[in-house]
Amino acid sequence: MDEFTQGSYSLEVKPRIRKSSFNSQRSAQTVPINWAQRETTPVLRHRPSAASVRSDVSETDRSEIVAPVPRRHHILQTSESRHWLGTPPLSPHSRPISPSSATATSPLRRRLNASLSFSSLGVQDGHRGVSSAHLPTLPPHKEQRLEDDGGMAKRLIRWMHHEHMKAWVGPCMILASVWVKWAVGLGSYSGQGTPPMFGDYEAQRHWMELTIHLPIRQWYTYDLQYWGLDYPPLTAYVSWLCGILGARVDPSWFALGKSRGLETPGSKVFMRFTVLALDTLIYVPALLIFTRAWQGTRSSRRQELALATLLFQPAFILIDFGHFQYNSVMLGLTLLAANFFALERDLLGAVCFVLSLGFKQMALYYAPAVGAYLLAKCVYLGPSEGSRLFVRLAFTTIASFILLFLPFLPPFAPLSAILDPVTRIFPFNRGLFEDKVANFWCASNVVLKWKHIASQGVLVKLSAAFTAIGFLPAVIIMLYSAYKLNLHDHSGRKSKNEPTQPTPLLPLLPYALLTSSLSFFLFSFQVHEKTILIPLLPMTILLSGSSPDEQTFEIGMLMNNVAVFSMWPLLKRDGLGVQYVALLVLWNRLMGYNPIKFSKQSILRLLSTAIVVACLALHLAELLLTPPAHLPDLFPVLNVLVSTPVFALVWLWSIKRGIEVSWALGGLGSRSSTKANYSASSNSKKPVSFPSSDRLDHGIGDGDTRSDGIPSVHGSGMRTMSLGVAQGRRRKVRSGSVDIH
Repeated sequence: MDEFTQGSYSLEVKPRIRKSSFNSQRSAQTVPINWAQRETTPVLRHRPSAASVRSDVSETDRSEIVAPVPRRHHILQTSESRHWLGTPPLSPHSRPISPSSATATSPLRRRLNASLSFSSLGVQDGHRGVSSAHLPTLPPHKEQRLEDDGGMAKRLIRWMHHEHMKAWVGPCMILASVWVKWAVGLGSYSGQGTPPMFGDYEAQRHWMELTIHLPIRQWYTYDLQYWGLDYPPLTAYVSWLCGILGARVDPSWFALGKSRGLETPGSKVFMRFTVLALDTLIYVPALLIFTRAWQGTRSSRRQELALATLLFQPAFILIDFGHFQYNSVMLGLTLLAANFFALERDLLGAVCFVLSLGFKQMALYYAPAVGAYLLAKCVYLGPSEGSRLFVRLAFTTIASFILLFLPFLPPFAPLSAILDPVTRIFPFNRGLFEDKVANFWCASNVVLKWKHIASQGVLVKLSAAFTAIGFLPAVIIMLYSAYKLNLHDHSGRKSKNEPTQPTPLLPLLPYALLTSSLSFFLFSFQVHEKTILIPLLPMTILLSGSSPDEQTFEIGMLMNNVAVFSMWPLLKRDGLGVQYVALLVLWNRLMGYNPIKFSKQSILRLLSTAIVVACLALHLAELLLTPPAHLPDLFPVLNVLVSTPVFALVWLWSIKRGIEVSWALGGLGSRSSTKANYSASSNSKKPVSFPSSDRLDHGIGDGDTRSDGIPSVHGSGMRTMSLGVAQGRRRKVRSGSVDIH
């Protein structure tokens, strides 16, 4: 029904004040109005229900008119239950949107919007004559609400939109992130000036000279005592390409056997440039596609805020551009795989994930979740289509691995040559953990000396068992949900002309990735402190789709802050203390998060504040006190004891959220009722691809009806749930979808 038929309109001259919100605009400023002119100026008034207009305005405030800003529909609010992977269908009882949003904007409205845009940044619009004297006085609790209305990133995005610079928001954020990354790279790095082994910087440089001077067969066998190559072949190929380019600029940078420990200014600039270039070519495009593929149904402001959340993640910037690593390639390829899964391009997603595994073996942290998702989709599609998809996925995966390891396979090398990279990729002879990493083994080693209790072989098996138990809940939830949501009968017969059903399992994927990666980080064998970046990716993905008043936001901010804190011993050793403090402050300011803000209304907030206070106290103690001679690692061990419980808490939370999302999808409900719901809806509505293959901007389930008039998945009666499903709230069924309030 047309929204203009929902209510009546009349011309009135009576002033009225309307307080509503649009795109998180909590309040509006006022400007003085000439009352003589007001008497002859008609106002188009909409008469909806009385609940939509707030009348708590004193008589003294009726001398001014506030710009009428339309209230967003409840589906468009930034609630955690509606914006991921499409929204539920509109309620028939929902209030119509204000007609002012669909009509032309008047000159007065444009002037008011301009003043509002400046006020959102706290800047006085002096040249337009709007002074603070004309602003209405708000109660203290409303003023506090205005102050907390988003962080710097949100206010800046809002201001740029109001100033007609919408097209420049994305490029400006990317350029700003490049500037921050390059500024961090001006500092020191791993192993700077510390012979004879130096650090990760020297390892990456050495691999470049090794690959351009030696035949492929010797890449994994040459001088293993001095930074022998121990990453999969794709890392070697990328190192070869970078080495070729660098050698053309200055061959002395990569002179095998003569350039060990080289730290000339030119070589440093080139090495830093390679990290920035790969990040810009792989990771940043993956983020851009993510904001469109996973958040396509949301407003452009929310997509840009999600992009800012991922671009300025402090732990990633400190490790790749400070410590010196190429994690952006692995994380970017993994995110590209998830994007292709969201776009129903499973084969391309499988190729990207194989490439991620081929670049760094730590991508195995995601393997149980990715494998479970693809297998669950085959189960969901039924015996016929599911079997065909399984065969195609198996063939694509095997072919991709063969191409990666082709130089080590016949006829290019004897079959035994494949053992050279494999034995280097999985170094079980290094020990249970390295340095002081915030995982279960290092934390419990304070009481239980594992190396003295069990042999190395027993510890390998024990860690493998603990890791499997850790990610098993995510796998079970995914597969059981697919079994329950299987829309096919036992025969698996299906019309050839019927289009493929979209899988509703996609909202489970980020939680499964988080559960799986955290289980590897907490319980697996030979873990580095910087591998916390792997579980941080799915956690930050979930964080980017949440609002400050949601539990996911609090958990995500806490984990990101504690993850950076857990790497403090490594960053301190690298001389990155200034960058550590600066990026933490910048990140929290951009996100509008005060880590030491005290609140009695939330247990999670109290816990978060207590943890942050403990981190600050530990930093202060380390600054003022000297550890005893018999306890040289006192402060790193205390760091582990503070950080490990937080990561364990997030791991448990991810399992809990996976169960909740599966229940909301119907995966833990009645199989017969789910089929009945679908059967009833499929008789009247035709299923479609999810999302539309020809419209990327549809996102995932963009609304009820596509532009071609075919109903989307949310209009087909399927039970759906967003990634950011609101937790601990009432479950309400609305128009065949599950909406959590």
